[in-house]
Amino acid sequence: EVQLVESGGGLVQAGGSLRLSCAVSGFTLEHYTIGWFRQAPGKEREGVSCISSRYGSSYYADSVKGRFTLSSDNAKNTMYLQMSSLKPEDTAVYYCAAAALGDLCRAYNMDYWGKGILVTVSS
Repeated sequence: EVQLVESGGGLVQAGGSLRLSCAVSGFTLEHYTIGWFRQAPGKEREGVSCISSRYGSSYYADSVKGRFTLSSDNAKNTMYLQMSSLKPEDTAVYYCAAAALGDLCRAYNMDYWGKGILVTVSS
């Protein structure tokens, strides 16, 4: 059974940091394009960051470049999103996801999803 389980969200003040984790079971992370998406109230789900060892590519949304870093630990089959210099506009439900084919950091390209975790950044 495929499962992606996020953890590490919560409430943080503007300028602070959080690290999200996504524990994966049911498939091997290193063979997939992996990524983090977010959805704020009233907005569409957007790609925050994706990486693909298979395609040798990485993507960061302009809004998070220089502040967020996606990484993975293949031994633990876990991906992370380190978020720094957080802003109120980063407030959203964050989802981890994985795609078997392609490296587009788009929601429609993803095959597997976590249930999401809330990140709230107060001003």
